[in-house]
Amino acid sequence: MKSSITVLFLGDVIGKPGRRVLTKFLEARSPGADLVIANVENCAHGFGLTEQNLNELVAAGVHVFTGGNHTFDRKEIFDFIGNHTQLLRPANYPEGTPGRGFCLTTACDVKVAVINLMGRVFMEPILSPFVVADQLVAEAARETNIIFVDMHAEATAEKVALGLYLDGRVSAVVGTHTHIQTADEKILPGGTAYITDTGACGPTTGIIGMETDGVFRRIIKQLPTRFEVASGPAAASGVTVTIDTSSGKSTSISRVTYLED
Repeated sequence: MKSSITVLFLGDVIGKPGRRVLTKFLEARSPGADLVIANVENCAHGFGLTEQNLNELVAAGVHVFTGGNHTFDRKEIFDFIGNHTQLLRPANYPEGTPGRGFCLTTACDVKVAVINLMGRVFMEPILSPFVVADQLVAEAARETNIIFVDMHAEATAEKVALGLYLDGRVSAVVGTHTHIQTADEKILPGGTAYITDTGACGPTTGIIGMETDGVFRRIIKQLPTRFEVASGPAAASGVTVTIDTSSGKSTSISRVTYLED
């Protein structure tokens, strides 16, 4: 067994530009990470996920897929979300929601648990991510000491709180949802890697991946509009986390950014 593994986590993949730049980034990485996780709730033209999108990212080299508040934006996901054990949606949706919020996978013959949670501040009134985290971390710990958490949330304080709450009990807590990469990556005192937001894989133009005109119409004129994915060059952002396999604690976390030519 390897003494450590490297996990690459990529922020929200936005539409076709995001899928394209993610693929280019993974092709350019040498050597690659032992495990690649990506948040895919914005894959289908910015909202939701299709099975074709999923297969495209599997072919690109992504191993585990997390979600968030846009997971169920496309009705076709109900046809396939139950068929893919590595495709997650937030675990703190009510009981009976299709899909799963937790999975076990392997990297270099090392078992890794991945947990997907969603915040409640300025978000949907779902179950407490803290209570659900307690339950799932205890369940995961019976199988492995390497536990990776995606916290999909709007409020930075809620993400920071979850990171500190789980410090020493999980290997990493990384934030998604805002599409803007933060600069606060760190190893917490208990050995948990943390960052408030990993950013996104998507257009560098527009407003968090969407065309400016539509966003202006919504937030300035207060009129309904259909958001469109921005055109122009794209970038991929996320973090790499190195985890000691004997202890399950992280030894490093680094931001990564890849700009499309």
